[in-house]
Amino acid sequence: MTDRAQIDDLVAANRILYDQGVVDAFGHVSARQEGDATRFLLARSMAPGLVTADDIIQFDFDGDALDPSGRTLYVERFIHSEIYKAHPEIKAIVHSHSPSIIPFGVTSVPLRPIYHMSSFLGAGVPIFEIREAGGAATDMLIRNPELGAALARKIGVSAVVLLRGHGNVVVGASVQQVVFRAIYTEINAKLQAEALRLGGGEVNFLNADEAAKATSTNNAVLGRPWDLWKQQALARH
Repeated sequence: MTDRAQIDDLVAANRILYDQGVVDAFGHVSARQEGDATRFLLARSMAPGLVTADDIIQFDFDGDALDPSGRTLYVERFIHSEIYKAHPEIKAIVHSHSPSIIPFGVTSVPLRPIYHMSSFLGAGVPIFEIREAGGAATDMLIRNPELGAALARKIGVSAVVLLRGHGNVVVGASVQQVVFRAIYTEINAKLQAEALRLGGGEVNFLNADEAAKATSTNNAVLGRPWDLWKQQALARH
């Protein structure tokens, strides 16, 4: 039996990510089902800003909907199924085309934590090159289990992986954490790009110890931004 509170959180996550400019008409967020670690919850194929509780569907690790009821499914649901299958510690996933992040997936400039709110980037941000897994003639989408599995392997211990010429995937231990990470990844990309434009020497990023300590601090207060973002998003949409 699916927990209603978890569904409500997933609906709120969709609305928040849209409200904060991380997703637009495209992108999706999922959660590993509480009480059954072999299932996950994801909306039907639709714009995230319009998702309601009735749109949430239960999936298995093959990417199959348990009760689709004729509803269209996201083509890239295999991002979620294969990551959950390969990484039992991951409880929530966001895939977006977060605009400020795109340049970091197509250049040699690595995305690194420029301030404490994005400290989780200190684990490294790998780039998934779909040509290595699917050849040179894909449409850039993760539309089958094989591509999803290749992406899952690329993540490793990172919180974020970039998809070259496509977007990014953010993972976390909860819906609140993954929303936090998705939003601050986009903000970090904007700040880093601005710092690079200023010039004047090398950018002073967080070191490994700073990143680890700041991440621990931020993880303890995830409810504060979540409550604000949720109230704003649900009031506006």
